[in-house]
Amino acid sequence: MNFISLSPIDVGISALLLIINALLSIALRLGLAKQMIIAATRMVIQLLLVGLVLKALFDLASPLFTSVMGLTMILFSGREVMARQSRQLTGWWAYGLGTTAMLIAGTVVTLFALTTQVRPEPWYEARVALPIFGMILGNTMTGIAVGLDRLLTSIGRERSAIESRLALGHTIKEAMSGVLRNAIRSGLIPIINSMSAIGLVSIPGMMTGQILAGIEPMEAVKYQLLIMFLIAGGTTFGVLGAVLACGWRLTDNRHRLRLDRLSETKQA
Repeated sequence: MNFISLSPIDVGISALLLIINALLSIALRLGLAKQMIIAATRMVIQLLLVGLVLKALFDLASPLFTSVMGLTMILFSGREVMARQSRQLTGWWAYGLGTTAMLIAGTVVTLFALTTQVRPEPWYEARVALPIFGMILGNTMTGIAVGLDRLLTSIGRERSAIESRLALGHTIKEAMSGVLRNAIRSGLIPIINSMSAIGLVSIPGMMTGQILAGIEPMEAVKYQLLIMFLIAGGTTFGVLGAVLACGWRLTDNRHRLRLDRLSETKQA
């Protein structure tokens, strides 16, 4: 099978579906038409820019520029994590905690893949490193955002229960164990659901792209399995690190709950 090349007209035809969705939103008074158009416009611009940047990076084959691109991806994903919180930590922690967790988890897992399984030459080959890093980062970002949001909301809602346990002599670790477990569980549910549904409910985008490009299905399956294991590992490391660090930030060594380090609830 030959590679299927798409023209701008082919892509434009597929965009008609989005226009239909926007018209349906207007007809049903859902109030989503403007958001759909803005999101689609952002997507087109962002992907075109990324395509141009990646082409330049592939030609340069520089570890420095590859690292700069990876860092840029982390900084933007940190902003997304912060924006999805109904409540936030005060100060630098609101942005820095999730960003640092993604930086460590994404970097460690990507380097692990590049040096032990994929092994491109050179090992920092942007054509291989950045797509792998991007897939790990995107899923880790979702897990961290969900986990932190659940933790921060739960602590505010269950403040009385936590402080009652502290008054009865429990340590802060014991008093907060329930909300920490629930937050970690919530952050990991999306990737667990994705792994459960793959193959039976959906064929992942990476595997679909490889098959359309002419790669044998079983070879595409092996790559998809590799990526899913890496994503699951990165998400788990990121969620654990972010949730536990956030729990530590909201307590002190005197076993007190420090909600003064938490911002007010965002207005809807």
